[in-house]
Amino acid sequence: MAPSLNPTPPLSPPMLPVSYDINLAYKPLSDKEKQKYSNPQGNVEVNKYAAYLPVWEPHFFPPCPPFQFVDPASRADSSKPHLLGSKGIAIRDLTPKMGSEISGIQLSSLTNAQKDELALLISERKCVVFRDQDFLDQGPHQQQEFMAYFGKPNYQPVTGAVAGYPGFHIIYRDGNQKELDAFFAEKPTSTLWHHDVSYERQPPGYVLLCNVNTPSEGGDTVFASCTEAYNRLSPPFRRMLEELRALHTSEKMIGFARQQGGVVRKDPVTSAHPLIRVHPVTGEKAIFVNSEFITRIQGMKMEESDLLIKFLVDHIIKGHDFQVRLNWKPRSVVMFDNRTTLHTATVDYDVTKQANRHLFRLASMAEKPIPVHRDLGEF
Repeated sequence: MAPSLNPTPPLSPPMLPVSYDINLAYKPLSDKEKQKYSNPQGNVEVNKYAAYLPVWEPHFFPPCPPFQFVDPASRADSSKPHLLGSKGIAIRDLTPKMGSEISGIQLSSLTNAQKDELALLISERKCVVFRDQDFLDQGPHQQQEFMAYFGKPNYQPVTGAVAGYPGFHIIYRDGNQKELDAFFAEKPTSTLWHHDVSYERQPPGYVLLCNVNTPSEGGDTVFASCTEAYNRLSPPFRRMLEELRALHTSEKMIGFARQQGGVVRKDPVTSAHPLIRVHPVTGEKAIFVNSEFITRIQGMKMEESDLLIKFLVDHIIKGHDFQVRLNWKPRSVVMFDNRTTLHTATVDYDVTKQANRHLFRLASMAEKPIPVHRDLGEF
């Protein structure tokens, strides 16, 4: 029998699943992964923080009920004498539009008055960086207590936490080259610009990121000012946006976790938020849009909605003149205003040099987003 001119091609090997967010783990680490972390070339400094590896405990959280929120920034002295007035404390702006770095003070020793003034500084400068901190050594109980001062703890629905402390969101990338290759075979960039958990009825206002172990080069976090992005738009365009609401949902993220056999701790949440929100303390307006959780703009046809969301996200992420790229150094902590910034991690480091990118996040939930026009309909 003559061979077929069109033989059936061999079946391709099944592709590794493309991660929803390449910076995160979505299911428990294997014993091999844990062993790799617990003794990477005998790095004693890293070994100390193996307790911050992600674990998935079988908690299940009901929807967060409405709660009253008083922004600590509303209690602050505008001149910030307690935070910035002490000898040895220095502050420098990272860019003209956003971002500041403070030296000469430890977060772990702040008084309540200093925390109030820090909240105001974060509201004004969008993100504030602290270097050479002892915060990582305070342990999860003290770390969680610190952030509880800034608002109600948020419990992330699918990613790993610290054992016994579900308010921690562990950002962990172990350098799995096969998974990275599969991701970049399908996607052109690792960036995922977002507000943290914007789908909640009262999303986080203040968020803290603490470095556990990150590459010596690369793996930065980039922040963009949604306030300055709003200011750059024309008055007629701003007026149109101020009349609109967008739907934010966690359905896609939870669906991915379930598909991968991961632990899910909350049912999907969907909320409608104003496309332009007002900061409760500064009164500034900011675009409240992101490329992770928004599905559509209410009242618009899908093509109109998709076009507008794409324009707004592109406008923000291309605005390098109102962005800060934060380079992670050992013992660094950053706090940022989740209401008026977008941020993204960057996967641009050489995994053969440093396998782990490891941070933790604590998020404090705040007010329901405030629309420009108070009569804008409720969801």
